[in-house]
Amino acid sequence: MKNKYQDLIEQTFDFPKDGFKVIDSELYFHNIPLMDIIKQYGTPLKLTYLPKIAQQINNAKTMFNVAMAKVNYDAKYTYCYCTKSSHFSFILEEVLKNDAHIETSSAYDIEIIKELHANKKITKSNFIISNGFKREPYLSGVLDLIHDGFNIVPILDNKRELDYYISNSNKKTEINIGIRIASEEEPSFEFYTSRLGIRHKDIQEFYKTKIKPLENVNLKMLHFFINTGIKDTTYYWTELLKALNIYCELKKICPELDGLNIGGGLPFKNSLGFEFEYEYMIEEIVAQIKSYCNSKGVKEPNIFTEFGGYTVAESGVNIYSVIDVKEQNDTEMWYMVDNSFITTLPDSWAINQRYILLAINHWDEEFQRANVGGMTCDSLDYYNSEAHVNQIFLPKIKNTTEEPLYIAFFNTGAYQEALSGYGGIKHCLIPSPKHVVVDLDEDGDYTTKLFSKEQSAKSMLKILGY
Repeated sequence: MKNKYQDLIEQTFDFPKDGFKVIDSELYFHNIPLMDIIKQYGTPLKLTYLPKIAQQINNAKTMFNVAMAKVNYDAKYTYCYCTKSSHFSFILEEVLKNDAHIETSSAYDIEIIKELHANKKITKSNFIISNGFKREPYLSGVLDLIHDGFNIVPILDNKRELDYYISNSNKKTEINIGIRIASEEEPSFEFYTSRLGIRHKDIQEFYKTKIKPLENVNLKMLHFFINTGIKDTTYYWTELLKALNIYCELKKICPELDGLNIGGGLPFKNSLGFEFEYEYMIEEIVAQIKSYCNSKGVKEPNIFTEFGGYTVAESGVNIYSVIDVKEQNDTEMWYMVDNSFITTLPDSWAINQRYILLAINHWDEEFQRANVGGMTCDSLDYYNSEAHVNQIFLPKIKNTTEEPLYIAFFNTGAYQEALSGYGGIKHCLIPSPKHVVVDLDEDGDYTTKLFSKEQSAKSMLKILGY
C-alpha cells in the first residue's frame, strides 16, 4: 500500500513539475536544496528566487508577441511592473534588467523612481504609468518627473486631476495623460461601478471640453481593469468590449490616442493542480482588440499591461518549522509553526488566499490530515485547506527528538510584506522573519544573500516609543 507523503503528492498531481522535485526524501525548488538553506539560515525564513521574475516577464512578452504575430497586429506591446506587489530594491532591479517598465501607485513610488534613475537602474525613456487617486504630494511628484523629461503618463482617476497639471505647469510643458475607465463591478460585488476612474459616459465629453482645447496636453492612453483579473468569463469579455468601444469612439476625434492599458490580473499558480490557459487568453485578448478596432475603422492600439502578482508571486517562498504537534480531539491534529500566518501571509487570513503548501523533508513518512497553526493567540491564525481540496495532508511526526518537519508555502512573493507592514509592528509582536535572496551565478550555481535579519525586539520597542 502506497501511503507515504511522496506517494500522496505523486498520485494527486502531475509531479515533479514547476521547478519542484524530491531527492532523498527532501524537496528541491528550482534545483535549490531547501534543507541546505534551512541549515544555513534557520527558520522562520522568507526566500526570494530572482530568476523566476525574469522567467515570468519573458514568458508574458513572448506570449503577447506571438499572439500579435498570429493576427498581424500592427502595434507594440509594453510590459509594465506594478510596484505595489513588492517594492524591494532587488525586485525592481531584477524587473528592470528584463526590459520592463514601471507602474506606480503613490507619492513614495515617485521617490523610488528618482532613486532608481540616480543609480542608473532606469532611464528617462522608460515608461512610467502613474495610477491611483492622487493627493498633492503624488501629483507634485508626477509633475516633477514630467518637468524633468521622464516618459511618464499619469492616468487620470478623476476629472479634477487634470486641473492640477494645467495650473502648476506652463503651456510649453508637454504633458501626456491617460484616462482610467470606471468599469462595472462583477455582478456579485457590493457596488455596481468601480470607485476608480471616470465613468464611461463622461469620458468623451470630458475630452472634448477639457483636454482637446489644450495644445500641450495629449491623451495617449485609455486604462481598463477589473478587480477579478483576466479570466475567461462573460463578465471579462463584456467589459473589454465596452473599453474597446470607448477607445474607438475617442480615437476618431483624438488622433494622438494610441495606447490601451489592460491593467494586471494575470493569475499565478496557487496549487500544484493549477490550470490556466495563458496562451489562449492572451491570444484571444489580442485578437479581440484587433478585430473590434478594425471593424470600426480604427488602427489597433499599443497594448500595455501592469502585471504585479504574476511577475513576483512565484519567486517567493515562506519556510517554517513545525515546533509542536497538538492533538486537540479525536479528529483534529494541529501542527504548530514558529511564526504567524497573520503576520507573514496576511492574504491567507484576510481573503482566504491559498498557496502551494509542501513539506520540505520527511517525504518518506506516512501522511496524515493536519491543521497548521500560527503562534499568535488569535483563533484565526491558522491554515487548513488547499485550493484543490478543503483539507491538507502532511508527513506524520513520530516524535520530537528526530529532525523537525519543515514546511514551505510557495508563490508568496506578491503583496505579503506590504500588507503585513514589513519592519513595523506585528500582531502579538511576532517578528518579521529573516529574508534571503537567491540568485544564479554565471555558472548557473545558486547563490544566497541575507537581505534582512529577523526583526529584533529593540526595533519594535523603538517604534512603540520605549
